[in-house]
Amino acid sequence: MTHSHTHAHTHGDSAHMDWPELLPLLEGGAELRAPMYRQAMAWLTDLVPVGGVRRVLDVGSGPGVLSRMLAETFPYAEVVAVDGTPELLERARARGVTTLLADLPGDLPELGEADLIWMGEALHHLGDQEAALAGLAERLRPGGLLALVEGGLPTRHLPRDSGIGRPGLEDRMDAASADWFARMRTELPGSRDVTEDWRALLSGAGLAPSGTRTFLVDIPAPVPPSVRDHVIAEFTRRHTSMADALTPEDRATLNRLLDPDDPASLHHRPDVHLLTARTVHTARKA
Repeated sequence: MTHSHTHAHTHGDSAHMDWPELLPLLEGGAELRAPMYRQAMAWLTDLVPVGGVRRVLDVGSGPGVLSRMLAETFPYAEVVAVDGTPELLERARARGVTTLLADLPGDLPELGEADLIWMGEALHHLGDQEAALAGLAERLRPGGLLALVEGGLPTRHLPRDSGIGRPGLEDRMDAASADWFARMRTELPGSRDVTEDWRALLSGAGLAPSGTRTFLVDIPAPVPPSVRDHVIAEFTRRHTSMADALTPEDRATLNRLLDPDDPASLHHRPDVHLLTARTVHTARKA
């Protein structure tokens, strides 16, 4: 299990993720969304006293971009980046945070106690989400806070009608992603279906919900080169991973969008942008 800022799509075993291969995309995506996550973490300081947070677990930390932000937000705390992929934890260590290699959910008891647990877009990679939440609740000290990032809004990079192909390409790619996500969930060990009512699930884990907020990242056109490069990398990944799920017309459109010699490609378009949102659900231990 690892921190996921973007959903990978693979052929065959949908539950298998090549996290080291995804490292540049995970890292770049998290860095571009940094202002959004800083807003979320500033909100957390309204819910828990900064001086009272002595240990923070970033569960499913990936390369540790958010672990570093947590360390800056809670300067008196030991921040531990928890992940199951050594290559990603190596990047987290380079950012100056403590790391812990853990295979979840089995290693949950080994994480130790914490005053704050952050789990960003990682819970859905565990088959039994209810059991995992209960295990995380056990790791919290009295008065501790769990911050769970799940849900939000789909990311948009282009206008609905981009001028090439049938309008609504990103909507159809989202539909293909949703089908993949459903397959991925069913193939996870111990997979159980749950209604994703996060407030109810947090309550069921014995925690008291303490607020939910959604945070926006909006980088309008014209974008800087770093954003354009990330968008090209994201569409390249989608072209490789979901081509079989798209129509020939949509595949042809993707080919044009990725062709650096095409004036209508992502390399040259003036209307490329980045717009998305993530939802943070919080709950406290009595």
